[in-house]
Amino acid sequence: MTDLTDYSAEIHPLLEKLLNSGFNYDIDKINKAFLFAKKCHDGQFRKSGEAYIYHPIAVAELVAGLDLDTDSICAAFLHDTIEDCPDMVDEELITKEFGNEVTELVKGLTKLVSIKYADKAEQQVENLRKMFLAMSKDIRVIFIKLCDRLHNMRTLSSHREEKQRIIALETMHVYAPLAHRLGMSKIQRELEILALQYLDPIGYEEVKRDIDKKYGMSKDFLERARKAISDNLSAQKIEFTTEGRVKSIYSIYKKMYNQNKSFDEIYDFYALRIIVSTELECYTVLGTIHETFNSIPGRFKDYISMPKPNGYRSLHTTVIGRDGIPFEVQIRTKEMHAIAEYGLAAHWKYKISSKDDSMDKKLEWIRTLLETQHDETDPDEFLRPLKIDLFADETFVFTPDGDVVSLPTGANGIDFAYSIHSAVGNKMIGLKINGMIAPIDTPLQTGQIIEVLTSSASKGPGRDWIKLVKTSEARNKIRQWFKKEKRAENIAYAKAEIDKEISRLSRPITEEQKNELLTGYAKRYNLPSAEDLYNALGYGGVSLQKLSAKLKEDATKLISSMPAPEDPFSLIQAKEEIPSHRHSEKVIVDGLDNFQIKYAKCCNPLPGDRIMGFITRGFGISIHKFECPHTVSGLKDPEEKDRWVNARWNDKASENSSGFTAQININAVNSDSILSGISNALMEIHASITSINSRLAQRDRVMMLTLGVKARSTEHLQSIIGRLKKVKDVLEVSRG
Repeated sequence: MTDLTDYSAEIHPLLEKLLNSGFNYDIDKINKAFLFAKKCHDGQFRKSGEAYIYHPIAVAELVAGLDLDTDSICAAFLHDTIEDCPDMVDEELITKEFGNEVTELVKGLTKLVSIKYADKAEQQVENLRKMFLAMSKDIRVIFIKLCDRLHNMRTLSSHREEKQRIIALETMHVYAPLAHRLGMSKIQRELEILALQYLDPIGYEEVKRDIDKKYGMSKDFLERARKAISDNLSAQKIEFTTEGRVKSIYSIYKKMYNQNKSFDEIYDFYALRIIVSTELECYTVLGTIHETFNSIPGRFKDYISMPKPNGYRSLHTTVIGRDGIPFEVQIRTKEMHAIAEYGLAAHWKYKISSKDDSMDKKLEWIRTLLETQHDETDPDEFLRPLKIDLFADETFVFTPDGDVVSLPTGANGIDFAYSIHSAVGNKMIGLKINGMIAPIDTPLQTGQIIEVLTSSASKGPGRDWIKLVKTSEARNKIRQWFKKEKRAENIAYAKAEIDKEISRLSRPITEEQKNELLTGYAKRYNLPSAEDLYNALGYGGVSLQKLSAKLKEDATKLISSMPAPEDPFSLIQAKEEIPSHRHSEKVIVDGLDNFQIKYAKCCNPLPGDRIMGFITRGFGISIHKFECPHTVSGLKDPEEKDRWVNARWNDKASENSSGFTAQININAVNSDSILSGISNALMEIHASITSINSRLAQRDRVMMLTLGVKARSTEHLQSIIGRLKKVKDVLEVSRG
């Protein structure tokens, strides 16, 4: 036994644990790392008032609890030194004192605090991306980071309320899912429970009260169930151990609030875990359980033959106890139990290894995440896989060859195709489920046999697939296809959408102003030019919805700082002095009588619109909308401005008319029923169609219709548009 008198007293408990672990730790190096960290953090304190060094000590103790190696424990002591003590520490010094491995671990744990970002969300994304990159090289980075986060959550009460919620939310959305994906259920459960206390303290207390009440009423139940099982297994001379538990507060909370279940509907509130020596014994025990208790149909899951993506393997069954109380039984081997509790960390703790359970295979999902998210610049889109892929319940389906494919619950045939290979997804033209043709976006269910129908003549995925898929892997592979194959189409599509957004502004902005704004956005997203930004918007690398909102906000500010536009009426003020107003049946024009009128086709004015009249040569007066480009430009033309006259609608113009021609633009899914749907809708409200034109866009998937309809006024036209918006497959309706 090593004498600890020569080592720092603050870490004697840690060193004693390491010496008793049976592993060969370098105690001198670990003590040196502690002294180095203590010197760096001297004079620094946490929010609680405690000396900062106690945080690295706590993290090192948690890391040691995973039985990680010497360098991991050293990195735990040093993980905040570069970030918090930049004047004293850099990577070169850590390498000199502790070697390259420790330096790489510390680098992976150090936030990107020295780089300026547009907002906190962007910085968070880059920190996570950096952490994932470090994870893909050395998984110990995330083990240490999870221990760091766990201790921060244990001491979160010293922060202000707003900060508590931010940290708890990040823990729930990022770190608990990561622990789940790595199979580290012990850390995952504690992170979830701690985060829930800050995110929904009332819900947490309600569930806790229900648990305490129910457990208090039947606290001897688990012991009686355990004894019944033990007696039967002992008679079969099977070596086993049993553990009893009550379902965690967060697990019950999630089922109650996410699945809208009552507390009494939680059937796996109680659970017994039976740990045996071999896989064969797991199935033997399962048979014994079903002989001893009545099983609940549909509540059996075989995660031994179909492991979860995080490596979890176990048999689960729910049965009814002799007291009439349902409980879950989990059956696994010692090795399965180690992986269930510690996940990938079990490879260090229990030295588990097998030819088909290599570390490279286990880390493949991290590399896939990095590859598919390489071009992702939108913070919400980058975090989406952490909230979905890493934490969703799994659905297990089979290929026609019998291979098992795991997908998040709710994933569809398109997700399945892209999980096989990008080329399969890109050439997909159909889907078979259990031998029957099905829509490609059909949600898949566990146990189904899925076959993807492909064709070399396929023109590739549709843009709507991006919204249909559930997994980030499929979404990003579709985007990569559009990025590579459809640059010109992406740019044209995005330009049209941006121009549409600009047309909705209260005043137009110049092409130069628009380009200046978009060039600025391109720089923010690290894109070389506005054209590259258009491309990214087109294939979905940048959120069109978010950028449109930002464009509207910035353009509105720009417009408010510009001089007020010249009022067209101010250009013809002299005519306003004419006292008499003579009028036709529908339109009143200053200073004119007995005139012939026509309504301009360029803007199709309706009663309710502000209007002006243009005196034509030999064809009477042409009535235009006040905002019509011809009106604005004509009033500024010295040769024509005197031919523009003030005009307004007769109060009864809309009543004394069978209707004015108005133009409506419709974007709709190209379906067999779309034209009949639109026609029937207009018949219902007695609106007449005067003309119809159509064209196809987005590779024949979207039909763009231009309708001429009869409308009595702007108000009547809005009611027509409102009815058309309710037609099935109609995407967008606007006045032409």
